[in-house]
Amino acid sequence: MLTRWLPRGLLLVAALALAALLGAGTLVRRAALGRTYADAAAIPARKVGLVLGCVGRLPDGHRNVFFTHRMQAAAKLFHAGKVRFLLVSGDNHHCTYDETTEMKTELVSLGVPAERIQCDYAGFRTFDSVVRAKEVFGENQLTVISQQFHNERAIFIAQHQGLDLIGFNAQDVGSARGWLVRCREQLARVRTVLDVYLLRTRPHFLGPRIQIGLAVFPRIGNGSPLFSHTGETGRP
Repeated sequence: MLTRWLPRGLLLVAALALAALLGAGTLVRRAALGRTYADAAAIPARKVGLVLGCVGRLPDGHRNVFFTHRMQAAAKLFHAGKVRFLLVSGDNHHCTYDETTEMKTELVSLGVPAERIQCDYAGFRTFDSVVRAKEVFGENQLTVISQQFHNERAIFIAQHQGLDLIGFNAQDVGSARGWLVRCREQLARVRTVLDVYLLRTRPHFLGPRIQIGLAVFPRIGNGSPLFSHTGETGRP
């Protein structure tokens, strides 16, 4: 009897898995429709660019091309004047694994001033990075910077967290590794949909509020920052 029902059970599981993959992919793509850009000249200017983390070197010692393209895109957007600060959010769960510092170092080498880079060391997942941008760093309107498939998922999360997020797409990777990452992304989308609709997930850590740019533009006597929303200083 068990052997008779086993193939049907496997087919049912496979069908449910396929439906989950297709459904999650559709939800994420629809949320991001018209909200990602590949041209720095076309994207609206915003105060902060959220750079999503990844490791700079692979376990075999080779350069991670996803990392290289992502940092180049972030620097390009900054130098084009489309963001005034970069919030680099990555995983620093161990002293020997520090995506965030690695991202900052790379961006400085690409000409971004260190004082314009804010580090978020608790961006363990994309979900954490997006939610912490709002609840820790107080930003409700940002530009997320990563590859397009990653930006789409971040935008989906943002829409369910009350954030206005647009994406600037870094160059994608077409190698076998790129294909594997995109396959893994399909599973990540299912997990994200579950996080949003079923699990009501929260970030691993939150913490006290941090104001991006305060060290660069300190507050004046009445408590107002020395810059406006458009980036102009408050000095006469």
